[in-house]
Amino acid sequence: MYLVIFPEGTRYNPEIPKVIADSQSFAEKEGLAILKHVLTPRVKATHVAIDTMKDYLDAVYDVTVAYEGTVDHKGQRKLAPSMTEFLCKECPRVHIFIDRIELKDIPEEQMYMRRWLHERFEIKDKLLIEFYDAKDSKRRNKFPGKSVHSKLSLKKTLPSLLFLGGLTASMLLTESGRKLYVKTWIYGTLIGCLWVSIKP
Repeated sequence: MYLVIFPEGTRYNPEIPKVIADSQSFAEKEGLAILKHVLTPRVKATHVAIDTMKDYLDAVYDVTVAYEGTVDHKGQRKLAPSMTEFLCKECPRVHIFIDRIELKDIPEEQMYMRRWLHERFEIKDKLLIEFYDAKDSKRRNKFPGKSVHSKLSLKKTLPSLLFLGGLTASMLLTESGRKLYVKTWIYGTLIGCLWVSIKP
């Protein structure tokens, strides 16, 4: 069973500095470390989820995601790429750092979990500071530790290709299928082009 939680409540978006400033001022007011590349986490949903599912969990996975090519020439972070930007290769690589945390290592009481969760986000922030801001260019755009480069192999993509190819071929064998295919292709292309051109 999997449940994904984003304790920040919203995405870190450098184009909305008010959210970042509010998050940082809240951390300062609460006596918590001020975070640079992530927002201050909120504990309630995380606490409820873990407390409710504790009989079904043995661990929680802390996932940190970073995108190459999202720092401008001034060294400022840009917005994380959209799916369109990612598919258009405006983001050359996505880096994912995963840390497995045993359930027994997570405090049960909300007050203690709050501190623990913020400490986890401090770790994330340090990872992202190193990733985006490292002085040494050899350490930039990398997470520490051993990395695994994932490539899509033919073995993984061939079944999908055969399925979609077979579906497309079967559509093209009937007149109504061909009409649907052509309309989908034309309108899909037009809508896609329109979407890309109007999206900021």
